[in-house]
Amino acid sequence: MTVMTAAAIEDFLDEVFPQRTGTIEGVDHMRATMSLAIEDEHLRPGASVSGPTLMGLADVCLYVAILAQVGPEPMAVTSDLHCRFLRRPRGDRDVIANARLVKLGNRLAVGEVQLYSAGDERPVALVTATYVLPDRD
Repeated sequence: MTVMTAAAIEDFLDEVFPQRTGTIEGVDHMRATMSLAIEDEHLRPGASVSGPTLMGLADVCLYVAILAQVGPEPMAVTSDLHCRFLRRPRGDRDVIANARLVKLGNRLAVGEVQLYSAGDERPVALVTATYVLPDRD
C-alpha cells in the first residue's frame, strides 16, 4: 500500500524539485516506474544516452518509490549511488526506470533501479542507492 499516488507525488515534486527529469508512470508497494523522453541534450557522442542522464533518472525514480511509502518528504537525500552500465542505451528510444526498495527503515532506504531502452527487455544499467531519511515523528 502506498501513502501517496503518482499524481500526488508529481504535484509535490513540481513544488519542491521542479528541475527533475522524467515522468512518473506508476507507483506501487515499494516500487516506482518512470520514463524519460530522450532529447538531444541527453545524448553523448555516438547517439547513446549519457551516463549522467541514466543516473539522474534512476535517482529520481528511487526517490519517487520512497515518497510513495513515506509521504511528502523533501529532505530525504541520496547518500550513496552506484551505477553499472550494462549495454549501450539507444538514443532513439525513451528510457524506462523500474525502482524497487530493498529496505525501508527509520533512517535509511536502500533500493535498486533497472533502466531499459523502451521496447528492449535487456537492462542498459543497474543502479543501487541509499537514501538518508530525516527523523519521522
